[in-house]
Amino acid sequence: MQKVIEVSQYELERGKPMPSKLHGRVQLKLGAVLDNAYGDKFNFFSELSTDLSEWESVPDISVYPKMELDYSEDEVQVTEPPLCAIEILSPTQSLQELISKARRYFNYGVKSCWLVIPVLKNVYVFSSPENYQIFRDDQTLTDPAIGISLELAKVFK
Repeated sequence: MQKVIEVSQYELERGKPMPSKLHGRVQLKLGAVLDNAYGDKFNFFSELSTDLSEWESVPDISVYPKMELDYSEDEVQVTEPPLCAIEILSPTQSLQELISKARRYFNYGVKSCWLVIPVLKNVYVFSSPENYQIFRDDQTLTDPAIGISLELAKVFK
């Protein structure tokens, strides 16, 4: 017997999985910790639509080099790939789905990709499609590809 998976209106409208309490909390904390520590070096964006040639994606958090923002003009979608794409696993997603997405980011010039697993308090930092390191909540995450280091306890507390 096959299991029928219901897709919510949110997922249909946005083309992405339904976020959850942990997903939202981790996304907010991670963005705040990163911006506090590295806001002078990078711009961090939440849910920024990217059109990377023939592939449209919306990373949970995108990391870009520091740029001047013009608050009189907004952009709905960007075509420049981020330095780092951060994806947070939602309860309705499979880990394989995120791993495939991480691998695909590298085809478009992304330097690193983080996969965050909230229920395990783990972050997988991919430096290439085949190479990654796993960091736990009691460790300091280091991403040499973009020069970021952060204590994960600040994110998962």
